Amino acid sequence: MLIVIFYIAITVEAMTAALAAGRRQMDWFGVCVLACVTALGGGSARDIILGHYPLTWVGNPWLLVLACGAALFTIGIARVVHRLRWPFLLLDALGLVVFSIIGCNVALEMGQHPVIVIVAGMLTGIVGGILRDVLCNDIPLVFSGELYATVSALTGIIYFGGLMLKLPQDLVIIGAMTVGFGLRVTAIVFKWEMPRFVYDKDLR
Repeated sequence: MLIVIFYIAITVEAMTAALAAGRRQMDWFGVCVLACVTALGGGSARDIILGHYPLTWVGNPWLLVLACGAALFTIGIARVVHRLRWPFLLLDALGLVVFSIIGCNVALEMGQHPVIVIVAGMLTGIVGGILRDVLCNDIPLVFSGELYATVSALTGIIYFGGLMLKLPQDLVIIGAMTVGFGLRVTAIVFKWEMPRFVYDKDLR
């Protein structure tokens, strides 16, 4: 189940990145690069930091083909994509929690400290979007009040906690996904945000 949703999530992330590239009027190469960075950047950052090799897309090169294919497909259907806003948001939310769980699994398999397990899940879930926004010269969405990193961290905590309690892994996965997905969708619907820090005094 996780693997299937993982592939869907990569496709959705690549498509949203392609739309961001289109808003910046990038050429087709730029569209593909941004799609790959967004879809695979989180896992790559996690693997590099943890020393987990080969990187996911190096071991499975066809993931690059999937991301590029999704990006080019998005170019073809760009005029109707705006009608699919909610499906994209829902799939993105699902992808976030799945990426987070997969990231936690990688760290667990390496015997990492519990804090690193949660951080690995967060890196997998949010870094791709941060890289996308930076390359598009935008303030990353995750730093702008969106309940995104919080959802990723909570998903990882629930998943890790359930495993430590010796609960069945399938039950723990379903529980973590349900809570994380539910919180993310609720935050979108009710526009819940993290508190912002506003400081407008000039110290010079």
